[in-house]
Amino acid sequence: MQNRRTFLKNTSALALGSLAVPALAKNLFAPEALPRPGLQLFTLFRAMSDDAKGSLEKVAGIGYKEIESAFSMKDGYYGYSPKEFKKVVEDLGMTWRAHHVGGAPFRPRPAQAGAPAGGGAAAAGAPPRQMPANMPKRLNLLENYQQLVDEAAEGGLTYLVCASTPVGTLDEIKKSIEVFVKTGEACKKAGIGFAYHNHATEFDKVEGQTPYDLILSQTSPDLVTMEMDMAWVVKAGLDPVELFKQQPGRFPLWHIKDIDKELKKPVEVGTGVVDFKKIFSGAQKAGLKYYFVEQDMAASPFESIATSFANLQKLTA
Repeated sequence: MQNRRTFLKNTSALALGSLAVPALAKNLFAPEALPRPGLQLFTLFRAMSDDAKGSLEKVAGIGYKEIESAFSMKDGYYGYSPKEFKKVVEDLGMTWRAHHVGGAPFRPRPAQAGAPAGGGAAAAGAPPRQMPANMPKRLNLLENYQQLVDEAAEGGLTYLVCASTPVGTLDEIKKSIEVFVKTGEACKKAGIGFAYHNHATEFDKVEGQTPYDLILSQTSPDLVTMEMDMAWVVKAGLDPVELFKQQPGRFPLWHIKDIDKELKKPVEVGTGVVDFKKIFSGAQKAGLKYYFVEQDMAASPFESIATSFANLQKLTA
């Protein structure tokens, strides 16, 4: 039998342990446990097209550690092969995690009455339709999915992401879902994750159904995950955390994008109406692995991403 001193010692240890459990649970997804801050390079579209290496040096200097790439005015990956771009990023102390590609190509449609020209579609939460006339041909998942998956594997990416796809009709949604499943299967074979990035349009009803819900319900979580763009979800009038609860673990990637109070223009993180503190509290439920700051059409992009980085540090403190 244990003596009185041993009994008291063991009892005290148990008491301390019971106190420590709530503290451990509380801090399980504390700021230090969050992924490292990342940047979606579409924010620097012109600068990356003009001087990719110099732009990335500035990004690293601000403090970003994870990179998600997009298309540019140059062939390939800002003028580099996948392996070359990977090395440029890693030499600067960052990691290339994901790349944005198009789904099924958009067909030109008549402009909506009252819609501003140029970046108006993006500002409204829809993917931009008008691109510079001298852009190199962009590959897409409908026609080039295997090439894009192979290049993602060559670059050592963790995720290939569909940036946008037509969802204006049920036929378009069906075709896009078929493309996603085929791409997801190819990514799985290559050891890469596949995700779909939303705008606000995916939450508009199409013949009584919601494209976003159809994509989630008609694809398997082990083939198709989601990259949630916070600004466009808020613009659509939805709560990101509630979406996490409906599909736990389905949102490994996030776009940390803020939006002004009129819900029209992306702004620096922490200066708009998106409740990032609440959103980050749902990180574990979402299955978060990486997040990327993005600000479409920023007037002074390097200043904007520096402001967003500083504010993000405060929001996750």
